[in-house]
Amino acid sequence: MAHIRLENINLTFFVKQDAGFTLKDFLVGGFFRKHYKPPMQVQALDNLNLEVHDGQKLGVIGHNGAGKSTLLKMMAGIYKPTSGIRDVNGRISSLFDIALGFEQEATGWENIRFRCYLQGETPASVRSKQNEIAEFSELGEFLEMPVRFYSAGMRVRLAFSIATAINPEILLIDEVLSAGDLAFQAKAHERMRDMIARARLMVMVSHDLDSTARLCDRIAWLEHGKIRQVGPAAEMVKAYREWSHNPGGKGKNKTGGTVTTAA
Repeated sequence: MAHIRLENINLTFFVKQDAGFTLKDFLVGGFFRKHYKPPMQVQALDNLNLEVHDGQKLGVIGHNGAGKSTLLKMMAGIYKPTSGIRDVNGRISSLFDIALGFEQEATGWENIRFRCYLQGETPASVRSKQNEIAEFSELGEFLEMPVRFYSAGMRVRLAFSIATAINPEILLIDEVLSAGDLAFQAKAHERMRDMIARARLMVMVSHDLDSTARLCDRIAWLEHGKIRQVGPAAEMVKAYREWSHNPGGKGKNKTGGTVTTAA
């Protein structure tokens, strides 16, 4: 059974600060004097507790800088918690920054194979999927060309077609994906809905509240690296919108104890 359990998770980044060098520094200490500023400590996730169980679709919302993408990448294992327990059971498929990382001198066909291998596919499974990926991308003969000649829209089409050609168990999505023109976007949204339906467990970060409410049954509201509240999708979207119009007058954070997405 797929599940994600986060217990007392803390994640701290240490960011190097630019000491700079002013005219006063030069006059007082000379050009070769060392100037040092200690690293700045950023508490990205703060004593966070969360559980997501098999069969659930969880959305994560919050203001810019709340820690949403950091949380998702920590779930995926990209970031290791500074302290706390990260317990994940199931194969993770993540959709982050899908248009990055193409081999510029390689053709579209070659990039299909390269990126599928990075997603855990085998040569046999790639052979069974590559024609379907090519057809979905609608790039046709452009797949014979090096990717460096592609427009931004063509790259996104190809990246989306490859990234979503998976059979997910635990699906992690950073922002709702859109690709290409309106006709392709409609097809892309349908593919996303199908992939989400096939996933055993899904966690999605998005600023699109309406899409999050449609695709998810529960929503976690994140604020300054803490879980403020978790509840049914429609209720959380309504509460967040009310808070957004009056952020100073809507109660206190609800961050104590273990937060679970169980009903």
